[in-house]
Amino acid sequence: MSVQPLDAVATTPPIAEEARRDVPEFVLSGDRRMWIGGEWVAAASGRTLPNTDPVTEHPLATVPRGDAADVDAAVRAAKKAFTDPSWAEMTPDRRGRILNQIADVIERHAEELATIDSVNMGAPRLITRTMLAEAGEVFRYYAGWPTKLFGTQVPTRGDRLAYTRKEPLGVVGVIWGWNGPMGQLPGKLAPALAAGNTVVLKPAETASLSTLRLAELLASTDLPDGVVNVVTGRGDEAGQALVAHPDVAKIAFTGSTTTGKHVQKTATETLKQVTLELGGKSPSVVFADADLERAARGVAAGFLGNAGQACVSTTRIFVQESVRDEFVELLKQAMTTVFTPADSLSSGTVVGPLSTRAQFDRVSSYLELAVEEGANVVTGGTRYGDRGYFIAPTLLDDVTPDMRVVREEIFGPVGALMTFTDVDDAIAKANDTEYGLAASIWTTDLTTAHRMAAAVQAGTVWVNTWGEMSTGNLPFGGYKQSGLGREGGLEVLDAYTQSKAVVVAL
Repeated sequence: MSVQPLDAVATTPPIAEEARRDVPEFVLSGDRRMWIGGEWVAAASGRTLPNTDPVTEHPLATVPRGDAADVDAAVRAAKKAFTDPSWAEMTPDRRGRILNQIADVIERHAEELATIDSVNMGAPRLITRTMLAEAGEVFRYYAGWPTKLFGTQVPTRGDRLAYTRKEPLGVVGVIWGWNGPMGQLPGKLAPALAAGNTVVLKPAETASLSTLRLAELLASTDLPDGVVNVVTGRGDEAGQALVAHPDVAKIAFTGSTTTGKHVQKTATETLKQVTLELGGKSPSVVFADADLERAARGVAAGFLGNAGQACVSTTRIFVQESVRDEFVELLKQAMTTVFTPADSLSSGTVVGPLSTRAQFDRVSSYLELAVEEGANVVTGGTRYGDRGYFIAPTLLDDVTPDMRVVREEIFGPVGALMTFTDVDDAIAKANDTEYGLAASIWTTDLTTAHRMAAAVQAGTVWVNTWGEMSTGNLPFGGYKQSGLGREGGLEVLDAYTQSKAVVVAL
């Protein structure tokens, strides 16, 4: 079928006016400030950046357009706090209690923070509430680690004592995505603080408001001034300055693979450590023996949740040939019922708008490209509604592995359907990508499940589920061009500490 023009109006998504009255005042008006060294400050240049509600397209509060001067001020504040006795000499037990205090304030204000993210970047409140619940759990998990970062005594000659120390790196720069600010930040901030580092946060310029509100809440804890600083601004200005700053010891970055490569290249100039959580083009693999109704709902969630704006979205859908037609009908049914776009603040909404006009235009261009490349639009493929940045949930068929819509990360509610014959064919097709972030396998055969989990080149493999993220105890990261290093689990603590060898002559 041919796709309708992207400016066509398919239907009007309901805007729940009674829900929108609950929008926190924090997002609605005024010029917000950055948090540097325990003080609220405007950008040195005086410039600001607009924010827009992607459901209504109405303006929200502005944020400072920080640049290199503001980043330098924040790094100096963090560097000073790193050596200040109030932080540097704090007992590990006390540091753990502060992380629990942060968890407390997040949990007390979870509804407000979830709503700020939903209004600021469009994620359904059903999703942002889950992110905030998990955020508190992440901080509680890492609150237990400051007292357990042990060095070791090393065997040596009898008149020597040799041992190692686990020490923090110093100032850590944190840059993360707009597609779930309060979902991504804890996995970086909590282990950085648990290890004793100080931090400069640079949130996405289009979704900074929840981070600024969190900074207000952190001020009510016992966290010393300067340990956490927030600089808002554009990636090519504030973000670039943070990555290049010589006094920043590490960058923890979440974003696109293209930008991640630039971050790594820039960081080599000062030999700072880098962890990168980047893009994906993840597969869902549905075997004939799967519970097809359950699989259809799970696959739909895998590429439509948060309007497809998730690095782990399973947008390449592989179905065993013998059940292809049956599965397509079940998938279409799930897409047009459970996953109907609606106001992010309405109860039950799973698919909201795209975050910005720029993202809407990007996804729209890929839908046009899909038709040009010869794909068949099974359902969707149009703008949804006459206001807001909504795209109808879209399923593409008759695609080939060389098509750009199959190979490139679209970051919208668009899935591409393909088939496979057997396990070996499924493995080959699932791995035919430069990415390797996640995968979702649907089967009732235990042998097939474990064989696929071992063979698929991905940092996370879900079996008969999708999107279940760790609250600290499991590692998260990608293979191939989906990133470097891991967040979560024990491995992330190595990314925020360095080992020192000590030899004492007795």
